[in-house]
Amino acid sequence: MSKVRIGVDTGGTFTDVVAVDEATGRVVTTKTPSTPANPADGFMTGVAKVLSEAYGLDVSLDDVTGIVHGTTVATNQLLEDRPADLGFITTEGFEFLLEIARQSVPDGYGNSYFWVKPPRIVPVHRVKTVGGRLDHLGREVRPFDEEQAVEVARWFRDRAINAIGVCFLHSYANPEHELRMREVLEREHPDAVVSISSEVLREYREYERSVTTLVDAAVKPTMRRYIAGLSERLGRGFSVMKSNGGVLSATEVVNQPITTVLSGPAAGALGAALIASTAGHPSAITLDGGGTSTDVAVVVDGEPSLTTEGSIGRYPCKIPMIDIVTVGAGGGSIAWISPEGTLKVGPRSAGADPGPVCYGRGGTEVTVTDAHVFLGRVPPHLLGGEIPLDVAAARAAIEALADKLGLTPERTATGILEISAFNQSNAIRRLTVQRGLDVRDFPMVAFGGSGPLLVCRLIDILSLPAVIVPPDPGNVSAFGLLTVDVKNDYVRTFVTRDLPLDAAAEIFGELEAQAADALDREGFDRDRHVYARSADLRYYGQAYEVRVPAPPGPLDAAWRATVLDRFHEAHHRLYGYGYRDDPRHAVEWVNLRVSGIGPITRPAIAERPGRAPGESPPPPDHRRVHFDEVHRDEVHRDEVHRDEVHRDEVHFDEDPARGWADVPIHARAGLRAGDVIDGPAVIEEYGSTLPLHPGFSARMDAHGNLVVHRTSRENA
Repeated sequence: MSKVRIGVDTGGTFTDVVAVDEATGRVVTTKTPSTPANPADGFMTGVAKVLSEAYGLDVSLDDVTGIVHGTTVATNQLLEDRPADLGFITTEGFEFLLEIARQSVPDGYGNSYFWVKPPRIVPVHRVKTVGGRLDHLGREVRPFDEEQAVEVARWFRDRAINAIGVCFLHSYANPEHELRMREVLEREHPDAVVSISSEVLREYREYERSVTTLVDAAVKPTMRRYIAGLSERLGRGFSVMKSNGGVLSATEVVNQPITTVLSGPAAGALGAALIASTAGHPSAITLDGGGTSTDVAVVVDGEPSLTTEGSIGRYPCKIPMIDIVTVGAGGGSIAWISPEGTLKVGPRSAGADPGPVCYGRGGTEVTVTDAHVFLGRVPPHLLGGEIPLDVAAARAAIEALADKLGLTPERTATGILEISAFNQSNAIRRLTVQRGLDVRDFPMVAFGGSGPLLVCRLIDILSLPAVIVPPDPGNVSAFGLLTVDVKNDYVRTFVTRDLPLDAAAEIFGELEAQAADALDREGFDRDRHVYARSADLRYYGQAYEVRVPAPPGPLDAAWRATVLDRFHEAHHRLYGYGYRDDPRHAVEWVNLRVSGIGPITRPAIAERPGRAPGESPPPPDHRRVHFDEVHRDEVHRDEVHRDEVHRDEVHFDEDPARGWADVPIHARAGLRAGDVIDGPAVIEEYGSTLPLHPGFSARMDAHGNLVVHRTSRENA
């Protein structure tokens, strides 16, 4: 049997699985319903299913060379606000560090009067302090109070508080006191799971460092149980996707579980980046539409944008992660009526259980999927017939909601989809227009089970040049898992306006040594190691930094000048101004970073054959589908750029009979490179559906992608 690598992405509704034959390049995809009560069940079912479909019964896990997993276990625990019972140990006199937090208020200071500060991740009665103090350079001001540390460890032990985060002031500069605290906890409270800030996030800003460390401690017990249970069932090791766009072995990731949050969306962005690049688009927007939410990222020159300013739920997380905006606009997003009587969609989702009304599993609330089913835009079954849909139940639920709103069922269903499309477009604007990027310069890669469903509306709303729908769009995240290098990130705060090159070289050397040790443990030979340097800089007096890549090699005056030049350029691009030639505004160095990368061999994306001369495409089926009820007034492109497309520019046709027609239903498997489908039409495949509105066309390119363009505004 050939060598096979498998990617498994566990989502809120479905578990997506991809197997790649390393010898032939053959790719096999499948999906299975997720099992939220125990995600490992869906994982094992998916692995067995993809191997059976690819190779029949004559196969076992022993024939698999590698498994990479994108998991939402840590993410879900945080999003559902279920942190484990936590304790927090910090420097004496700073017990209210979490309570003070930051002065920022969600939605701006105009919300200050109404905003109620949420509960802290650790209540103040579970915060304990220990004597000892370091200064900002790591020099000891007061010695570590071991007697007090023992009392604190026993206090947590006696109350069975077993997940503990430790963050002492200025431990980014010197971890000695934190290491001694961990030694005390190991001796006095051996059942404790401990995270220390100097290992989780070795950079300054004590509030963010504390919360990031506590998040790591909160998810550690859950992730360790999950990884151990899954390893036992597999009978072998596997790797786990990280938020920074890398992977790490399961045995290593249990020691830094916070790095796995948002791992599924990160894999999708990387998979879409490879697909877009192969199709000739090094820069693109990626849109991952799932059952619960939609995740949006931006790829520039082949690499998704990274951030250290992310958050998971209400918890700031300063670890490096792919910059993803998530909006509650998935296939399972629930349509509901506000107290004011207006129709709203999401963020609450029906999830996988009970799911949309059309699933027939007891769901009673109308979802985005129900609206698509009612309008005929998705087939009366999912996954090639494995999941039948109850069209009559969806129709009855839409009609009931329409009666409450005083609208026709068609107008209600179309309105649900219109609101969902605007929710998605707002997420795209947050990553483009509001960050100085022109959305019209970027084609979009739409994937995920529900990702392609609204692409025609998004082209109109955002004036996108094109949308690329890859083959098996519901499995792009799982495919992305197999395109990812092993990657670890290391950081050290070093605040100075006059960077001493010898000190910086020493820090980079220490960080690269840490990275080398980790890559050695992952089995990479030293000649395959890649070390990517970067630095966070700001103008003196600013409270935020801009990260720029730093060149490899020895540190000299030319090296420093290159980094400074990159900072001035990046700052001007992000904020519209800079002080390159103004000596009154000095540049301050804040953090030095190293990413240790172990490169893998990425699967090649094969080209698809075109039609033979004289060969005709297979005749399509037909189904009653509703299009054309929503129209958009003509809007000039410069108005779109100024973000002036408003809801009052969308109007509805009042005739409910208009818009229904028997439209062609094409099987994507029957299309070949060069085929063009004009709307109105629907293109269906195993894991997803593309409704093609009037005035749009889809062309299959050489790699099997469907490239969607607007062709005219007639009837649009």
